[in-house]
Amino acid sequence: MKCVIQRVLDATVSVEGESVGHIDHGILVYFGVRRGDTEEAMRFLCDKMVKLRIFRDENDKTNLSLAEVNGQILLVSQFTLCANLYKGNRPSYDDAEEPSLANEMYEKALAYLRNKGFEVSHGQFGAHMMVSYTNDGPATFILEK
Repeated sequence: MKCVIQRVLDATVSVEGESVGHIDHGILVYFGVRRGDTEEAMRFLCDKMVKLRIFRDENDKTNLSLAEVNGQILLVSQFTLCANLYKGNRPSYDDAEEPSLANEMYEKALAYLRNKGFEVSHGQFGAHMMVSYTNDGPATFILEK
């Protein structure tokens, strides 16, 4: 499982010109599921992303977590994170989980984060999505298990 986490001032995901998810302040997370990924790995990544101290405190130090700044989450499924780019020039997606299993894990991650008390918006699994955001920093982190 691989996540790209961006600290954002705002983020919106749209499908066919219609907004399907929006947050104001928090993290935009691109969420990729690899073959064989487990719920244990998903829970680890979700727990870690919300505990990361990546938000600025009153002294302008990155010292606060998502909960401490009352931040929101926009979780967007992205199988392209699982691409192998090292052989040839066309990405190979052999490592990406089969779509129905990846969607199941994505839905479980959404529920897990909501059960932890976070406001979570999301994209539309399998759709061609347009994501717009204001990256705060810029601050981008890669987390995988």
